[in-house]
Order: sequence, then C-alpha cells, then structure tokens
Amino acid sequence: MSTLASRPRKLALDPRRAGIGRTLLTAIVTLVMLGPILVVFWLALRPRLYTEITGPTLETFAYIFAETDILLWLKNSAMVSILATLISVIVAAPAGYVLSRGRGGAVSAYSLFIFVLQSFPVVVFVIPLFIMFASVGLVDSLSGVAIIYVASSVAVACWMMSAYFDTIPVTLEEAAWIDGCSVFGGFVRIVLRNSLPGVLSTAIYAFLLAWNDYLVALVFLRSDDRFTLPIGLQTFFQQNQTDWGPVMACAVVMLAPPVLIFALLNRFFSIGGIGGALAGK
Repeated sequence: MSTLASRPRKLALDPRRAGIGRTLLTAIVTLVMLGPILVVFWLALRPRLYTEITGPTLETFAYIFAETDILLWLKNSAMVSILATLISVIVAAPAGYVLSRGRGGAVSAYSLFIFVLQSFPVVVFVIPLFIMFASVGLVDSLSGVAIIYVASSVAVACWMMSAYFDTIPVTLEEAAWIDGCSVFGGFVRIVLRNSLPGVLSTAIYAFLLAWNDYLVALVFLRSDDRFTLPIGLQTFFQQNQTDWGPVMACAVVMLAPPVLIFALLNRFFSIGGIGGALAGK
C-alpha cells in the first residue's frame, strides 16, 4: 500500500520546474521571432558606404530624412492606409451585423460569396483592374490604390465583425427595442458600442494590409511624388551594390507606425466589456 501511495508523488512534476521550462521555451521562441527585427535595427545603425564613420551611428537616419523623399512616402502611405481603413470599417460593420443577425438563404449566399471572393489572390485581379482603372483615370492615383485596398480587405473585415457581433447577446438589443430604440439605433448604441475590440481588430487588419502592400502600389503608381513607403524603399537598391544602412533605416521608419498603433490601442483589447450585462439572467 505504501508503494502504491508513493507512485503519484514520483510521477508528479514540480510546478516550479514546469514554469521554468515554459519560460525558457517562450524566451527561445521570442528570440527566434525577434531575430530578423533585431538584425534590421542593427543594420540601420551601420554607417553608409564611402563614409569615414565607424561603429553604430544615427547618421543614416539623418541622411534619409534630409536627402530622400521618405517624409513624402510616409505621408502617402498614411493617407492611403487611413482612408482604406476607415472605409473598410464603415462598410464591414453593418455588413457584419447582417451576417451575424440575419437568417435566410440570401444571407447565407452572401456570406458564401464573400468567402469565395476572398479566396482569390490579389494578383489575379491586378491586370483587369489596371485596364479598368486606366479607362477612368485612376492609374497613378492614390485614390485608385485606396479603392483596391478597400476591396481587398472588406471581405475579411466583414467576417471579423460578424464573428465579434456573434458574441454579443441578442437580448441586449431586444431590451433596447422594448425601450423604443430602432433597429439601427440598437446596432449603434448597443452592438457597436460594445464591439470596440472587434472594430479595432478589423481596423488594424485593414491598416496593415494597406500599409505593407507592395504589389498593387508597384503596378499602379508611376510618379515619384505618389510613391508609398514600400515603393520608395526599392529606390535605395542599386544595380551593382546596395547601401544597406539607408535601406534598413527606412525599414525601421516603416515599422514604427504599426508598433505605435499596437502600443496605444493595446489597453482597449478587452473582451470583458459585457460580462455583467446579463447578470441574474
């Protein structure tokens, strides 16, 4: 009996050792994931070619801001990304609400259509869109690029909004209707107000899709004053030799806005906003 009673103690793992193992594994995975980013920062601090500066320096950042059009590229990317994000969220919010609350064959068919549409890669539509946009004067236009970004992100945005709306009880809207609120008023005052994490997640997805795009901007933008950051970044590459300091400094500048957005909005990503709304039910 004593032998049987002692076996579970021998097989049980020490919680402290298990915690240390999980911490070490997490640290290793984190270092592997952050490795490329750390390399980018390190290369951004290297001096430019044909300079007498040695060791890490911020001279490369001073060069790209003073001698290149990076501020113009940054402005163009910000304008296109913010515009595409706003339109995507404005369209996806009511569409996601219909997908979440609607029932019937038409809604199911619409949902399936969105899923099938999103399964096609953007490269399939580039040439037809270029021909169509050329006929209406939207080639080499930031507005035309923003339209493509909206079309590329709105399908997934609808799915994301619909999935979050599913977590909000319909009884909250029914209570608002009983109090005299309209369907649209219930959507705005009850559903949308309690969906801030879902709205922010959708907005960040649309923003990153537009901010990081290279293919669409490469095909549709021709003028130097309309380049976005990914297209401006390629101007640093030369045929025979590449000065990696300015390239990586520009990459660091491109990384900054998404990091700042996540840092500022992180506290709003909470799913407990309606936890006590149905207390006692």
